[in-house]
Amino acid sequence: MISLLIVFGLIAAVILYVIVTYNGFVTLREKTNEAWSGIEVQMKLRYNLIPNLVETVKGYAKHEAGTFEAVTRARNEAMANDGSPAEQAEAENMLSGVLKSLFALAEDYPELKANENFQSLQDQLSEVEDKIQSARRYYNGMVRDNNIKIDQFPSNLVANAFNFLKAEFFELAEDEEAARKPVDVKFD
Repeated sequence: MISLLIVFGLIAAVILYVIVTYNGFVTLREKTNEAWSGIEVQMKLRYNLIPNLVETVKGYAKHEAGTFEAVTRARNEAMANDGSPAEQAEAENMLSGVLKSLFALAEDYPELKANENFQSLQDQLSEVEDKIQSARRYYNGMVRDNNIKIDQFPSNLVANAFNFLKAEFFELAEDEEAARKPVDVKFD
């Protein structure tokens, strides 16, 4: 009788562990999805600022059409990218690079740097860049927690049984050293 109670107790403990661990995986998955959504919101704000910035600079630098086309093309490619975090990071790296060239172009036009609209857009873009970095850190933290739990024993048994998968980090490309530098939007 006592051995039967011990067996039922062990079975109940295992079932309880599986339920708690499963729910933990669901929570981590949803927090990771929420964190990715935060990155997407900030990137959309960035995408919306770029056309205004380009139009403001265009008014001062009419003969720089190639730069404007590159910025527009990079923005459109980044917006259209619905791929993995790694693919999105690659598109964002390209966009950051062309934005740097746009701001470098603005250096040649002192009257542009003094323009209130340009200054306002520059400040807004800087703020959005900071929020994107913060959202990336939060997302990568959630991915780390999720992936650790998937790898740890005995929770990995539950992860494998219910097909919980590791998430991808949102990282800059390792071979693009310039992409690791933040977009400089200060002209002071």
